[in-house]
Amino acid sequence: MKILIDTHALLWFFSNHDELSEKARRAIENSSNDVFVSIASFWEISIKLSLSKIALDIPFELLFEEAEKLDISILNVKKEHLICLKELPFIHRDPFDRMIACQSIVEDYTLVSIDKIFDKYKIQRVW
Repeated sequence: MKILIDTHALLWFFSNHDELSEKARRAIENSSNDVFVSIASFWEISIKLSLSKIALDIPFELLFEEAEKLDISILNVKKEHLICLKELPFIHRDPFDRMIACQSIVEDYTLVSIDKIFDKYKIQRVW
C-alpha cells in the first residue's frame, strides 16, 4: 500500500505521541508500505514554527533527515496536483490539507489522518 501521512500524524509519529492511533502507527511502520509525506507538510510546519504555534523536540532541519532514516519519502508538488487543486470543492478550507488531499487523490495514496473531513473527498483514509 502507498500511504501519505498528514502533517499532524507525522508530528505525532516523530514524537511518539499517544494521539496517533495504533492502526496509523502500524501503517507507517509497516515495511511493505511505501510511505510518503507531502512537502506541503514541511511548509506548514515551518510556518507554524515561525508563528510559535507549535514547538518541536528537534530542530526543524532534522525533520528531513528523520524522515529519510525512517524510509519516509517526500512527495513534491506536481502540476497534476495543482490541476486537481483548481477543481477541488471547498469542503476543506485549509490550503495545506487541500494540497495533501489532491496529492492523495492524484497519486491514489491512502491518507493517514485523524481528519474525517477528507472522507468527503472519497479519499481512502487510515486512522
